[in-house]
Amino acid sequence: MKLIYLDNNATTCITPEVLEEMLPYLKELYGNPSSMHTFGGQLRKRIEDARARVAKLLNAEPEEIIFTSCGTESDNTAIMSAVESLPQKKHIVTSVVEHPAVVNFCKYLERKGYRTTFIPVDKQGRLRLDEFSKAIDDDTAIVSLMYANNETGVIFPLMEIGELLRERGVLFHTDAVQAVGKIPIDLKKLPVDMLSLSGHKLHAPKGVGALYVRKGTRFHSYIIGGHQENGRRAGTENAASIAGLGKACEIAGENLYKERPYLKGLRDKLETALLKLCPDARINGDTENRLPNTTNISFEYVEGESILLKLNEFGVCASSGSACTSGSHEPSHVLMAMDVPPAAIHGSIRFSLSRYNTEAEVKKVIEIMPGIIKELRKLSPTSLEFLASSRKDT
Repeated sequence: MKLIYLDNNATTCITPEVLEEMLPYLKELYGNPSSMHTFGGQLRKRIEDARARVAKLLNAEPEEIIFTSCGTESDNTAIMSAVESLPQKKHIVTSVVEHPAVVNFCKYLERKGYRTTFIPVDKQGRLRLDEFSKAIDDDTAIVSLMYANNETGVIFPLMEIGELLRERGVLFHTDAVQAVGKIPIDLKKLPVDMLSLSGHKLHAPKGVGALYVRKGTRFHSYIIGGHQENGRRAGTENAASIAGLGKACEIAGENLYKERPYLKGLRDKLETALLKLCPDARINGDTENRLPNTTNISFEYVEGESILLKLNEFGVCASSGSACTSGSHEPSHVLMAMDVPPAAIHGSIRFSLSRYNTEAEVKKVIEIMPGIIKELRKLSPTSLEFLASSRKDT
């Protein structure tokens, strides 16, 4: 059975070019980049080359890039740096639909005496800008808002938000883990102070990420120890994965404008067909301002987990939400914040594509999905109870 992988917002495959870039560091180039001898020290230049590649994708300066272990570390570091740099300020602003890396860290800081304002979204997953502008006050240390939502693909208006925050003199961080490599990002123009990205979302390996810190922004290290990353992030550098991230960013930059219409075309074909062939289906999120590779579709009165199990029998990988919360039986906090009806929340499926997906794969999913939904909706005592309770909740 051929695997059809449509869960690329959870993670992506490592491309052959990236793997080839990494292999020397896993074999002969095993030295420590901090060593004084040439064998280890030669890795320093290679790490700086990777840093330049990451910076180029973002139109940033290489010295503004700090390598980390993942997007979560980058998010945590950005927020902690802000509150450490501004100890007199105790207020953080974020949104109700952020990734757990931001939401849970803000809740952790609340237990330490900080105050967090979670900005709501509308039914399309768009940030309530009226509520946002009212939330900023003189006590605000940082605003942390995602660039694009991992479940729906909805893109926040960062330019408008950033300009407002610059006028107010408030630090601005964005979790761009889902956006980097999928849409153009120009940090010479975008008014953000810090930006997080993760390698495994753009065909680099797991265990490597980066944090952009705009030149002149006050910064406090989160991981304390040695002098690595110019004293901003301690720990011996993961040279192989850093090289892989650099190569992945280079490839993403070269293919960005070609891939966007290709992915959008596949995505639109998939969701148009499923909406037509599967009764009581709906798109969750703003269909205009979203990532080109992402669609979140609810099939009402069916459990999403049941759909995923059936898809798995055909070798199709998708998701019922964020991979970081897939072990939880709680409904999606993103869809709940959007006031999606309970019957639709429980039947929501996220399909997220990459450059390696094909029209034949999309056609296959279109062929099998109507039968899966029809089978799961056959009225049995269990499905009748679910149908009734869902309609009652709605």
